[in-house]
Amino acid sequence: MLDFSLSRRSLLASSAALLASTALPRIAMAETPKTGGRLVVASDSEPRNLNPAIVASNGVFFVSSKVVETLAEADYTAKDQLSPRLATSWEGAADGLSVTFKLREGVTWHDGKPFTADDVAFSALEVWKPLQNLGRTVFKDLEAVETPDDHTAVFKFAKPTPFQLIRNALPALSSVVPKHLYEGTKIEENPANNAPVGTGPFKFAEYKAGQYYRLEKNPAYWEKGQPYLDEIIYQVLPDRTSAANALEAGEIQLAAFSAVPLADLERISKVSGLTVVTKGYEGLTYQLVVEINHRRKELADLKVRQAIAHAIDKNFVVKTVFLGYAHAATGPVPANDPQFYTPDVETYPFDVAKANALLDEAGYKRADSGTRFALKLLPAPYFNETKQFGDYLRQALAAVGIDAQLVNNDSAAHIKAVYTDHAFDLAVGPPVFRGDPAISTTILVQSGIPDGVPFSNQGGYKNAEIDAIIEKASEELDAEKRTELYREFQKKVTADLPLINVAEWSFTSVASDKLRNVADNPRWAVSNWADTWLAE
Repeated sequence: MLDFSLSRRSLLASSAALLASTALPRIAMAETPKTGGRLVVASDSEPRNLNPAIVASNGVFFVSSKVVETLAEADYTAKDQLSPRLATSWEGAADGLSVTFKLREGVTWHDGKPFTADDVAFSALEVWKPLQNLGRTVFKDLEAVETPDDHTAVFKFAKPTPFQLIRNALPALSSVVPKHLYEGTKIEENPANNAPVGTGPFKFAEYKAGQYYRLEKNPAYWEKGQPYLDEIIYQVLPDRTSAANALEAGEIQLAAFSAVPLADLERISKVSGLTVVTKGYEGLTYQLVVEINHRRKELADLKVRQAIAHAIDKNFVVKTVFLGYAHAATGPVPANDPQFYTPDVETYPFDVAKANALLDEAGYKRADSGTRFALKLLPAPYFNETKQFGDYLRQALAAVGIDAQLVNNDSAAHIKAVYTDHAFDLAVGPPVFRGDPAISTTILVQSGIPDGVPFSNQGGYKNAEIDAIIEKASEELDAEKRTELYREFQKKVTADLPLINVAEWSFTSVASDKLRNVADNPRWAVSNWADTWLAE
């Protein structure tokens, strides 16, 4: 029986001062990795579908990335920003109609069956393309996967597809599942989704609802000598303050994905044996955006949108809502993206007088009550920060005569109201930038998205120039030209404001000083942890 008892207390209010500095846990380069040990990790959610080939999300990756492997992982130190996993090399054809993957030999599934190119072909055609939440866009033109031998997979596309896009998608969208367990079944209902079988350094062992997930070492892992850990336990702690208590008591060694509330970080950073870590999330940047319903007459006016942008004090939001663990955004691509970001965009400094002047120019004079017009504001319920920003935005808009009426919904009701019913004027959203604008960003402003698609442009915004850039970039095979198109995309978006980017943030971790090889890649929290170990 695993003993995970710990004291619980109510969630602290977010009022701690800004943490002055953060650092990685001490890593002694001369140390020899220690084999063995159990790593206990805080988990604030319990995804039931653990198949990342279907559900590409951080909550699923956090557990399943140790079990189910991708073709490649992000590595910003590498020439093409990738390191090999199940694929050892990848090469795109000059015409954009094929990509050839050479696959790793000597790899076996956790049930002992050999991993082959047939597994990759099956995963791509039967899972990523038709079922995966993000892969349905990236692999929409994939028409066949040829397997000339057991360790070669040739992806064939019906239309020219940028190799840059496919390459950038590999860390998040190329989880390979075993064909022999899924073929001939209803894939979405296959029991292996809840107890995944993979090729990774850890095997799925058990799940106790409301208690923990347990992974155990895969002794037949292809990377000889790894993994170092014997076991990983994900202790379910939905009350985030409990994670801080468990760390201080030595009952867990890691709280990732901001499992410790921001308000507790300054205090816990002073606890001996613990370190706050801000690295390891560069490939998972969250963006705080104001989504706009352009069907509303006032919001269809650019001057009104500009006024709203000027009414928002981004630096204040960073300091008070995020306690400094964020950056003010300039546009739809985050500044920490080394490939596409450009600072050469229109910005809207905090200026209440300018905002009022723009609203006057637009013809929306204040009534005797001081109000110009009212809007319905729906903050996304997923994070404390999105809800807190909703409260701030209501006050900021009141200062310029806009009565923002807050509507707080649960997750299901929020998604339906914004992305299906369009029953909003402004919404606060937290989309994720996943390394390429085509994967998760252009969909926020592109017109023609069907109703009911979450985290997409459901505000009725249409801009032929922006749509044309998106379309051209989706077919541009030259990586440099494609990058320039997306820089032009950023300029157009910030000039016309289909939405307003306010802040961008990554998560924080709190780790025991005994934990080694923490945050050593830009997706560390959702990578395989094969080289992670616990010192004495």
